[in-house]
Amino acid sequence: MSIRVAVIGAKGRMGSHAVDAIENADGLELVAALGSNDSLESLLEKNIDVAVELTVPKSTEGNVNFLVEHDIDTVVGTTGWDNDRLARLDSTLKNHPETAVLIAPNFSIGAVLAMRFAELAAPYFDSAEVVETHHTRKLDAPSGTANHTAQRIAAARNSAGLPAVPDSTESDPLGARGAVIDGIHVHAIRQQGMNAHEEIHFGSDGEALTIRTDSHSTSAFMPGIVTAVRSIADYTGLIHGLENMLDL
Repeated sequence: MSIRVAVIGAKGRMGSHAVDAIENADGLELVAALGSNDSLESLLEKNIDVAVELTVPKSTEGNVNFLVEHDIDTVVGTTGWDNDRLARLDSTLKNHPETAVLIAPNFSIGAVLAMRFAELAAPYFDSAEVVETHHTRKLDAPSGTANHTAQRIAAARNSAGLPAVPDSTESDPLGARGAVIDGIHVHAIRQQGMNAHEEIHFGSDGEALTIRTDSHSTSAFMPGIVTAVRSIADYTGLIHGLENMLDL
């Protein structure tokens, strides 16, 4: 039996690629492709197994809540899922114990591996910072990937009992040191000619390690989306990060 899939946000850059990827993937059947003017109610007649939500930050929470309320497993690639939104979604899912939602900060396998490598490296270096670069059409900063990376680095450092990252800055009136996420500085660049890129910098006395991942095209995210759609039936509740569906 094929997995019946709907793409929400199907006319966007990510969504249009996802439509093509799902149509060409073995074992998946695209049964709905919704644009911004299409009603989610139309999905209820199509016996959807999995929805892929690729819209915009202002719409994603409402869309996902609708899908959960109708017990449709959902793969989410839209950014803007902060801790408050995740907590609300987790609470909603408790009333739908057979339903799963994956919130994926990044579907690139390279990016997922880079975050895992950073998590492994974090306990061994004194300093850690994250720099992310995206195209100028991106609506949020820092990216969900950078935020998730910083959180995982911080958690690994805390588990290792490390002190705060050293930083003697006393004056930064213009915010040149970037955002601070769980004690880790994160810097966002928006530049024409770029797509999605992240550098994770570590340093200790006398040495440095840089982990870099580059997604040059939206097509880089499609294997991760297809993997998530095929796998989500094996899960329930909130899954934060594609790495939880990979053998890492």
